[in-house]
Amino acid sequence: MVRRYDPDRRRRIIDAAIRVVGRDGIAGLSHRTVAAEADVPLGSTTYHFSSLDELLVAALRQSNEGFGATVMGSRVLTDPECDLAAELARIVGHWLTSDRAEVERCYELYLAALRRPALRPVAGEWIDEVVGALAHRVDEGTARAVAALVDGLCLEVLLTDRPYDEEYARAMLARLVAPAAPVDPL
Repeated sequence: MVRRYDPDRRRRIIDAAIRVVGRDGIAGLSHRTVAAEADVPLGSTTYHFSSLDELLVAALRQSNEGFGATVMGSRVLTDPECDLAAELARIVGHWLTSDRAEVERCYELYLAALRRPALRPVAGEWIDEVVGALAHRVDEGTARAVAALVDGLCLEVLLTDRPYDEEYARAMLARLVAPAAPVDPL
């Protein structure tokens, strides 16, 4: 089938790249494997993405959007009375348990930045988004610590096959976001 006008082709190529990474890892990604997965001519992948790094950047950015949309759509950002630790623990738990394969693909792309410098700015975007989103609730240092804790909790679940413990996550997040106790002068 010849598609002359295909406005969704770029998006389908990115979706296909994410599926290839999920199935075959970063090492299995090539313009050819993505073209086959997306059911598009090989030239389409190189037209839209001149390099694999460019394709991986787009795939990582799209993967980041899933978790980011969940956080941005949560009442944790709009309701100052919301229990920040409990809501974040719930969001992380929902993300980890709703589609584990998606989470694994996200982290595979995220961690690819260790070996592919082109991905590092995009990996940092996720952290900056979380920090920016939490800016009205906690200071920047605390927001960065929350992002690091969330990453650690997710990696622990993914790498050890331990079940996600929402209560533990809530308790650890509560330690980070709790207001500092006044210091008693000596």
